[in-house]
Amino acid sequence: MTKGILGKKLGMTQVFTESGEAVPVTVIQAEPNVVLQKKTAEGEGYEAVQLGAFDQKPVSQNKPSKGHAEKAQTAPKRFVKEIRNADAAELEVGQEVKVDVFAEGDAVDVTGTSKGKGFQGAIKRHNQSRGPMTHGSHYHRSPGAMGPVDPNHVRPGKLLPGRMGGDTVTIQNLEVVKVDTERNVLLVKGNIPGAKKSYVTVQSAVKAD
Repeated sequence: MTKGILGKKLGMTQVFTESGEAVPVTVIQAEPNVVLQKKTAEGEGYEAVQLGAFDQKPVSQNKPSKGHAEKAQTAPKRFVKEIRNADAAELEVGQEVKVDVFAEGDAVDVTGTSKGKGFQGAIKRHNQSRGPMTHGSHYHRSPGAMGPVDPNHVRPGKLLPGRMGGDTVTIQNLEVVKVDTERNVLLVKGNIPGAKKSYVTVQSAVKAD
């Protein structure tokens, strides 16, 4: 069954192994999550557990969020996500899920929102090659030909400049290096999507070896 927890990316650092090797890790703050709702195959058509993390400010709370949180006897949460295929039988509404749901050495998938980079050209956005910069070339960083004369329009799928970033990205098979239950922190090997203080979802790896 899938295990999961919601957290916040704090940044990156490094830890050292017993042999002295430096391992780059991402620090994820995962305060105790609250089970807000359980989805069942009989009721909703699929198995899932809805988790909530980080209390909303009173000014941001509304009646629907308050009513939903009251069923779990907790405050409205800023970050709410579902963990599909979770073992709902072991969890009850209102129960807390802490970082010790994972252990050192576990393989996890981390999902977050990539950094927004605004409007970018085709070279940066799609990793295209530029044209010659000398010898009278007038083609440098343009997106290239728009397509054939017939049918007289740009075909769908043409890689052009546009908004870059701000997408939901999942990085798979990352290793949990350390679980700090006192500080509610997970150290995950490598980098994860998103800027500092952005929300992320940590789940059991789908393609774990």
